[in-house]
Amino acid sequence: MRRTFLMTKKYLFFSGCFFIIGLSFNFRVAMCADFNYFGTLQEKLVSEGFEREKIARIYQSPQVFFDTKGVSLFFVHREASLNYSQFPSQLSLVGAKIYLKKYEAELSNAEEIYGVDREIVTAIILVETKFGQSLGKRQVINTLSTMASLLDADVRKRFWEEISDSTTLSFDAFEKKASDKSGWAYRELKALLRYTEREEIDILEITGSYAGAMGIPQFMPSNISRFATDGNMDGRIDLFEHADAIASIANFLKGCGWYPGIDDKKAKRVIRQYNPSSYYIDTILQVAQMLK
Repeated sequence: MRRTFLMTKKYLFFSGCFFIIGLSFNFRVAMCADFNYFGTLQEKLVSEGFEREKIARIYQSPQVFFDTKGVSLFFVHREASLNYSQFPSQLSLVGAKIYLKKYEAELSNAEEIYGVDREIVTAIILVETKFGQSLGKRQVINTLSTMASLLDADVRKRFWEEISDSTTLSFDAFEKKASDKSGWAYRELKALLRYTEREEIDILEITGSYAGAMGIPQFMPSNISRFATDGNMDGRIDLFEHADAIASIANFLKGCGWYPGIDDKKAKRVIRQYNPSSYYIDTILQVAQMLK
């Protein structure tokens, strides 16, 4: 009987410890949850004309969160580490030739209307998303909202505390980059909100790259309003459709100065508007030449 009583006391003691530990853990989570990362951002959006109720619904969704892990890539990413040598490979070129044949009508139409070589468009789609197979898995609303929220000094401070051990940037360098990128992301976020409203697309369903680029051509939202085109004439602009993606890429390049027979020097200048990486530009031109 006494042994049973002692065991019961031990059980109650350890149960109590686990209960206290559980309370402590939940308390820490609650304390963290008390900080509204997107509060200032929401007010800024509303002040610029976005409907308060709609903005509130978006940011109250459990799918929307402050994406520390994803956005930290802006501060640790090294472009030169990307493997561009995979794209002029025999395997990639076989896929590109299949794509040229499969979407011959769409590519021919874009070439006729915009004067952009079909091989250039195909090379871009290969490098950007491997013909639509690698579209990115991050929710664009989270990426852009997280980066845009760094406009708030308190949010910026908390974010720095999370990533400071994983970046080579000094605090001053981080502050400058965060300031520049947050302003850029805020403009892209506004463009995303307008695009999804106009096309009646669920903003929570759009996934993309770590930078927020989306669709087969990996357009940033601001480029959608400027260059995205309804290639299949169905009354909607959907960059996850190949016809729209092909026409939109061609329209982008034409809008940036592309013309039939353009020389390599000027072609590089135009492609730089799509992606400023010299590795990227050289790869696009190399693949396009190999496809001719």
